[in-house]
Amino acid sequence: MTHQHKDNRTLAIAFVLVAVGLAATQDAVVKSMSGGYSINQAVVYRCLGSMPVLAAILFQQGAWRHMLTPLLPRIVLRSLILCSAYYGFVLSIAAMPIANSVAIYFTMPFFVAGLAGFVLGERVRLHRWLAIIAGFAGVMIMVRPGATGFEPAALLALYSAFGYAIGQMIGRPLAQKVPPVVIANWQNLIYLLCGIVLLGVFHLTGSLEGGHKSLAFLSRPWAWPGLFDSFILIANGFLAAFAMLLFLSAYKYAESNFVAPFEYSAMVWALAYGALLFGDFPDALTWAGAAIVVTAGLLMVWRDRQLDRIGA
Repeated sequence: MTHQHKDNRTLAIAFVLVAVGLAATQDAVVKSMSGGYSINQAVVYRCLGSMPVLAAILFQQGAWRHMLTPLLPRIVLRSLILCSAYYGFVLSIAAMPIANSVAIYFTMPFFVAGLAGFVLGERVRLHRWLAIIAGFAGVMIMVRPGATGFEPAALLALYSAFGYAIGQMIGRPLAQKVPPVVIANWQNLIYLLCGIVLLGVFHLTGSLEGGHKSLAFLSRPWAWPGLFDSFILIANGFLAAFAMLLFLSAYKYAESNFVAPFEYSAMVWALAYGALLFGDFPDALTWAGAAIVVTAGLLMVWRDRQLDRIGA
């Protein structure tokens, strides 16, 4: 049985804006925990917190019947890609200001635009290629490869953008055939499995605590949290559950290259959380690069809408 829906751009925008706010909040929580816990532990708690919410919605909607859908291999593949992208982003914010990581992540719409023709069969117009070139020029300004101040974690943020772009493009056709809550439940289970496996791996191989902040966050052993930290880590799972469902719904109701640029609202959240919670402020080059990326992305959307109106 398929679940076809008509596109609704207004609803898609509302869904993605709320999802971005929830995702930014959980990112700030994870960064605040990155000095004492492992990312794998944070993922396990997040998934356990998400599980009751996602399961309740699954049964309330009667969607549990679709858990063993024939499209399950594609759902699992997408979940693994998104999990690796999530790890890339969160490991980057352990070593960088959130706003810097988010600014680099803003290349995701350009990955979507550039790959949409190959993956979804969508037309990639000339102005999108120009926006892609401008966007990556902005990233080079922010990342500064070869410079003295180059932060290797910036490459993790860039990979995260690529991984999320692939995941979102796979997610749009999936969400039109499978209930989004089914996809979200499988995604949560895959994240949980990855967190448990990596906890086991680094339990056996040992921590890289003395190395780079990202490596330390990845390899740190399990540490039993206090009552307050446990509450925060599990509550983060509730935020993640609703963010997953809203992102899936957003990409179900509108084409991927329309929805993705609205994720730029994450920069507002990143700047606010970075300044208020961590005292982080982007430097001048980061601002300049981010301005180029955001401007290119918004111009791409504006031109898309112009051409759509005239049927070009």
